Amino acid sequence: MKKLFLGLAIAISSLTFAQEKEKSSAQPVKFGIKAGLNVSSINDDDSKAKAGFYGGFFANIPVASSFSVQPEVLYNGMGAKDKTYSSLKLNLDYISLPVMVQYNVLPELYLEAGPQFSFAISQKVKGDGGSVDVDKAFKGFDLGLGLGAGYYIEQKFGITARYVAGLTDIAEDNPGDAIRNGVFQIGIAYKF
Repeated sequence: MKKLFLGLAIAISSLTFAQEKEKSSAQPVKFGIKAGLNVSSINDDDSKAKAGFYGGFFANIPVASSFSVQPEVLYNGMGAKDKTYSSLKLNLDYISLPVMVQYNVLPELYLEAGPQFSFAISQKVKGDGGSVDVDKAFKGFDLGLGLGAGYYIEQKFGITARYVAGLTDIAEDNPGDAIRNGVFQIGIAYKF
Protein backbone atom coordinates (compact mmCIF):
# COMPACT_ATOMS: atom_id res chain seq x y z
CA MET A 1 0.00 0.00 0.00
CA LYS A 2 2.92 2.34 0.74
CA LYS A 3 4.23 1.80 -2.80
CA LEU A 4 0.84 2.72 -4.26
CA PHE A 5 0.80 5.98 -2.29
CA LEU A 6 4.41 6.67 -3.33
CA GLY A 7 3.52 6.10 -6.99
CA LEU A 8 0.47 8.35 -6.79
CA ALA A 9 2.56 11.03 -5.08
CA ILE A 10 5.11 10.85 -7.92
CA ALA A 11 2.36 11.15 -10.52
CA ILE A 12 0.65 14.07 -8.75
CA SER A 13 3.92 15.92 -8.21
CA SER A 14 4.83 15.41 -11.88
CA LEU A 15 1.49 16.82 -12.99
CA THR A 16 1.86 19.73 -10.53
CA PHE A 17 5.35 20.39 -11.88
CA ALA A 18 3.84 20.29 -15.37
CA GLN A 19 1.38 23.05 -14.48
CA GLU A 20 4.16 25.19 -12.97
CA LYS A 21 6.41 24.52 -15.96
CA GLU A 22 3.60 25.55 -18.31
CA LYS A 23 3.54 29.04 -16.76
CA SER A 24 7.28 29.61 -17.28
CA SER A 25 8.02 27.71 -20.53
CA ALA A 26 8.05 29.05 -24.08
CA GLN A 27 6.61 25.73 -25.22
CA PRO A 28 3.42 24.92 -23.35
CA VAL A 29 2.85 21.72 -21.44
CA LYS A 30 0.38 19.50 -23.26
CA PHE A 31 -2.04 17.18 -21.50
CA GLY A 32 -3.65 14.25 -23.23
CA ILE A 33 -5.18 10.82 -23.24
CA LYS A 34 -3.97 7.58 -24.77
CA ALA A 35 -5.30 4.04 -25.23
CA GLY A 36 -4.56 0.91 -27.16
CA LEU A 37 -3.70 -2.76 -27.36
CA ASN A 38 -1.36 -4.64 -25.01
CA VAL A 39 0.26 -7.87 -26.15
CA SER A 40 1.74 -9.18 -22.91
CA SER A 41 3.55 -12.25 -21.70
CA ILE A 42 5.69 -13.57 -18.88
CA ASN A 43 9.03 -15.31 -19.38
CA ASP A 44 7.75 -18.76 -18.47
CA ASP A 45 8.13 -21.76 -20.82
CA ASP A 46 4.53 -22.85 -20.22
CA SER A 47 2.95 -19.54 -21.26
CA LYS A 48 2.29 -17.54 -24.39
CA ALA A 49 1.22 -13.96 -25.12
CA LYS A 50 -2.27 -12.63 -24.53
CA ALA A 51 -4.06 -9.51 -25.69
CA GLY A 52 -5.21 -6.81 -23.29
CA PHE A 53 -6.02 -3.11 -23.06
CA TYR A 54 -4.25 -0.03 -21.74
CA GLY A 55 -5.48 3.53 -21.35
CA GLY A 56 -4.96 6.67 -19.34
CA PHE A 57 -3.66 10.22 -19.13
CA PHE A 58 -0.34 11.98 -19.74
CA ALA A 59 1.37 15.35 -19.46
CA ASN A 60 4.05 16.23 -22.03
CA ILE A 61 6.53 18.66 -20.43
CA PRO A 62 9.08 20.31 -22.78
CA VAL A 63 12.51 20.65 -21.12
CA ALA A 64 14.55 21.67 -24.20
CA SER A 65 13.86 22.31 -27.88
CA SER A 66 13.97 18.60 -28.81
CA PHE A 67 13.48 16.93 -25.40
CA SER A 68 10.45 16.48 -23.18
CA VAL A 69 9.43 14.41 -20.17
CA GLN A 70 6.11 12.60 -20.27
CA PRO A 71 4.71 11.22 -17.01
CA GLU A 72 1.64 9.03 -17.47
CA VAL A 73 -1.02 7.33 -15.37
CA LEU A 74 -2.30 4.20 -17.12
CA TYR A 75 -4.51 1.22 -16.52
CA ASN A 76 -2.54 -1.78 -17.88
CA GLY A 77 -4.16 -5.17 -18.53
CA MET A 78 -1.28 -7.66 -18.67
CA GLY A 79 -0.60 -11.36 -18.07
CA ALA A 80 -0.31 -14.49 -20.21
CA LYS A 81 -2.12 -17.55 -21.55
CA ASP A 82 -1.26 -21.17 -20.81
CA LYS A 83 0.33 -22.89 -23.84
CA THR A 84 -1.50 -26.18 -23.29
CA TYR A 85 -4.91 -24.86 -22.19
CA SER A 86 -5.50 -21.62 -24.11
CA SER A 87 -8.70 -20.98 -22.10
CA LEU A 88 -6.54 -20.66 -18.95
CA LYS A 89 -5.32 -17.06 -18.54
CA LEU A 90 -3.28 -15.17 -15.98
CA ASN A 91 -4.74 -11.66 -15.74
CA LEU A 92 -2.50 -9.10 -14.06
CA ASP A 93 -4.11 -5.66 -13.90
CA TYR A 94 -1.94 -2.69 -12.92
CA ILE A 95 -2.03 1.04 -12.45
CA SER A 96 1.21 1.99 -14.20
CA LEU A 97 3.19 5.20 -13.87
CA PRO A 98 5.64 5.46 -16.78
CA VAL A 99 7.99 8.48 -16.87
CA MET A 100 9.33 8.69 -20.41
CA VAL A 101 12.08 10.97 -21.70
CA GLN A 102 11.26 11.81 -25.30
CA TYR A 103 13.56 13.02 -28.07
CA ASN A 104 11.99 14.60 -31.14
CA VAL A 105 13.82 13.26 -34.19
CA LEU A 106 11.42 15.32 -36.33
CA PRO A 107 8.68 17.67 -35.11
CA GLU A 108 6.15 14.84 -35.62
CA LEU A 109 8.35 11.83 -34.69
CA TYR A 110 9.78 11.04 -31.26
CA LEU A 111 11.75 8.26 -29.58
CA GLU A 112 11.33 7.58 -25.87
CA ALA A 113 12.78 5.64 -22.97
CA GLY A 114 12.21 5.53 -19.23
CA PRO A 115 11.07 3.59 -16.18
CA GLN A 116 7.58 2.29 -15.52
CA PHE A 117 6.32 1.78 -11.96
CA SER A 118 3.32 -0.57 -11.82
CA PHE A 119 1.04 -1.31 -8.87
CA ALA A 120 -1.21 -4.40 -8.99
CA ILE A 121 -4.94 -3.83 -8.61
CA SER A 122 -6.07 -7.35 -9.57
CA GLN A 123 -4.27 -10.67 -10.02
CA LYS A 124 -6.43 -13.59 -11.17
CA VAL A 125 -6.26 -16.87 -13.02
CA LYS A 126 -9.32 -17.31 -15.26
CA GLY A 127 -10.52 -20.46 -16.95
CA ASP A 128 -13.68 -22.21 -18.06
CA GLY A 129 -14.64 -22.80 -14.42
CA GLY A 130 -14.41 -19.14 -13.35
CA SER A 131 -11.62 -17.12 -11.77
CA VAL A 132 -9.40 -17.42 -8.72
CA ASP A 133 -7.50 -14.60 -6.97
CA VAL A 134 -3.74 -15.24 -6.93
CA ASP A 135 -2.70 -12.09 -5.03
CA LYS A 136 -0.52 -14.10 -2.63
CA ALA A 137 1.41 -15.74 -5.48
CA PHE A 138 2.44 -12.44 -7.12
CA LYS A 139 4.01 -9.24 -5.85
CA GLY A 140 2.01 -6.04 -5.84
CA PHE A 141 4.78 -3.98 -7.50
CA ASP A 142 6.53 -4.29 -10.85
CA LEU A 143 9.36 -2.14 -12.21
CA GLY A 144 9.93 -2.05 -15.96
CA LEU A 145 11.97 -0.23 -18.59
CA GLY A 146 10.11 1.17 -21.57
CA LEU A 147 11.42 1.92 -25.07
CA GLY A 148 9.18 3.33 -27.75
CA ALA A 149 8.33 5.75 -30.50
CA GLY A 150 5.43 7.85 -31.64
CA TYR A 151 4.29 9.80 -34.66
CA TYR A 152 1.81 12.69 -34.59
CA ILE A 153 -0.20 12.64 -37.82
CA GLU A 154 -1.72 15.95 -36.86
CA GLN A 155 -0.60 18.32 -34.13
CA LYS A 156 -2.98 16.73 -31.60
CA PHE A 157 -3.49 13.15 -32.85
CA GLY A 158 -0.79 10.47 -32.97
CA ILE A 159 0.06 6.77 -32.98
CA THR A 160 2.37 5.24 -30.39
CA ALA A 161 4.31 2.02 -29.89
CA ARG A 162 6.26 0.92 -26.81
CA TYR A 163 7.84 -2.21 -25.36
CA VAL A 164 8.14 -2.46 -21.57
CA ALA A 165 10.51 -5.12 -20.24
CA GLY A 166 10.00 -6.14 -16.63
CA LEU A 167 13.07 -5.77 -14.43
CA THR A 168 11.74 -7.30 -11.21
CA ASP A 169 10.59 -10.81 -10.31
CA ILE A 170 6.80 -10.63 -10.00
CA ALA A 171 6.41 -14.01 -8.25
CA GLU A 172 6.35 -14.15 -4.44
CA ASP A 173 8.90 -16.43 -2.75
CA ASN A 174 10.29 -17.65 -6.07
CA PRO A 175 13.28 -20.00 -5.58
CA GLY A 176 13.80 -20.52 -9.34
CA ASP A 177 14.38 -18.22 -12.28
CA ALA A 178 12.79 -14.79 -12.05
CA ILE A 179 9.33 -14.40 -13.60
CA ARG A 180 9.10 -11.06 -15.43
CA ASN A 181 6.40 -9.21 -17.33
CA GLY A 182 6.90 -8.10 -20.89
CA VAL A 183 4.39 -6.05 -22.86
CA PHE A 184 4.23 -4.55 -26.34
CA GLN A 185 1.80 -1.64 -26.64
CA ILE A 186 0.40 0.00 -29.74
CA GLY A 187 -2.20 2.72 -29.58
CA ILE A 188 -3.34 6.25 -30.19
CA ALA A 189 -2.76 9.49 -28.31
CA TYR A 190 -4.65 12.77 -28.31
CA LYS A 191 -3.26 16.04 -26.93
CA PHE A 192 -5.71 18.68 -25.67
